[in-house]
Amino acid sequence: MATYVLIHGAGSDSWYWHLVAPQLRARGHDVVAVDLPCDDDSADLGVYTDTVVDAIGDRHEVVLVAQSLGGFTAPLVCERVAVDQLVLVAAMVPAPGESGGDWWANTGWADARRAQAERDGRSPDDDDPVTLFLHDVAPEVKAESEHHVRPQSGTPFEKPWPLPAWPDVPTAFLLCRHDRFFPAEFQRRVVHERLGLVPDEMDGGHLPALARPQELAARLLAYRAAYEEASS
Repeated sequence: MATYVLIHGAGSDSWYWHLVAPQLRARGHDVVAVDLPCDDDSADLGVYTDTVVDAIGDRHEVVLVAQSLGGFTAPLVCERVAVDQLVLVAAMVPAPGESGGDWWANTGWADARRAQAERDGRSPDDDDPVTLFLHDVAPEVKAESEHHVRPQSGTPFEKPWPLPAWPDVPTAFLLCRHDRFFPAEFQRRVVHERLGLVPDEMDGGHLPALARPQELAARLLAYRAAYEEASS
């Protein structure tokens, strides 16, 4: 039995994983969906890391799954807790010494997002959350999601990411081919440049745990099965 530790992205809460977690538990795994203090202006990445580490406690065989902004926190957790696998889902990949605020310009995100919108025939100036994040989410889930949007403090974006290198933990990256916020072409480039990996891919937008929970759960289970096979 593994322990899946699930880290949500910016301006959200653990509800983001509510359709994925039961499927992992149904396969006999423990699941910890963490609530980060994203609306607390006193909470930096160190506090986010403490929150995840405290939630893990003495659990073991950890599969750490990080969505979007969670990509800044998850590697810091790996420095403090024994983690079997790190899975990044539509995530930000920081470079040593890079702040979250600098990440956008350093990666060329704005130009990449604009170019993707133009290819899609959308207005590149349309920042409506429904357009960017919820375009492929079922109506009933979309409606419920309104109750789980929280203000995202800018504090975690201020300080340089403190690790000198990516942690020595088996890492996989799963991108979403129809992600309007972090376009697939952009993610392929960033993941290759920063992690030296070819990312795995699935259909869907930026929030696969809401739009395609069964497929995402199957992917997470497959990562674990591959790890166990390689370790046997």
